[in-house]
Amino acid sequence: MSRIALVPAAGGGSRMGAGRPKQYLELAGRPLLAHTLARLLAEPRLDRIVLVLAADDGWFDTFAWPEDHRLAVLRVGGPSRAESVRNGLAALAADAGDWVLVHDAARCCLPAAALARLIDTLDDDEVGGLLAVPVADTLKRADGGLRVAATVARDGLWQAQTPQMFRAGLLARALGGELDAGVTDEASAVERLGLSPRLVEGDTMNLKVTWPHDLPLARAILAAERGGRGE
Repeated sequence: MSRIALVPAAGGGSRMGAGRPKQYLELAGRPLLAHTLARLLAEPRLDRIVLVLAADDGWFDTFAWPEDHRLAVLRVGGPSRAESVRNGLAALAADAGDWVLVHDAARCCLPAAALARLIDTLDDDEVGGLLAVPVADTLKRADGGLRVAATVARDGLWQAQTPQMFRAGLLARALGGELDAGVTDEASAVERLGLSPRLVEGDTMNLKVTWPHDLPLARAILAAERGGRGE
């Protein structure tokens, strides 16, 4: 049995409004993606870290990347995250029993303790699961005019993060059918099979860089970590 981290990075990051995909934006002197890969490479129990890029990605080769025999690149990305993961799984040709940990390229501050907790918790799980944090804020549902239509009870609600960890065979089966708008992450695909992924407590520091204002937050997290290590 192997543990394989699969990082879909074929998106254009249009919501950032930048001149390049967000995974290649500068963050603390390196591309954002370099920080994400470093977090995964620091976990010795991951046997492979596989990056799924778009076939026409012209940015990746312009940067220097970590030299590690576990790191591989597949240029089989699709137009959606789910399709990139599905294509990556097919190209991997992993054993059905191998664990695949799908991680967002834009989650560059993944705490080592959260990743270790995910592996420790799920290694013997019959389904798999994901990092997530309980929803802390009051939730409002908006109407078409951006007025409050309802307040949503937050009891039992969790905010999904990544990595999301499932057996390769199960994940391939979950993503094998039509990928409609309801498949927003790997867990939702597995749920469609009638299974219940396990929630593993994540960390609020596991920020996903989505909007321009997320970059300063990521920089602050990285700077605080360096300061804590006396760098």
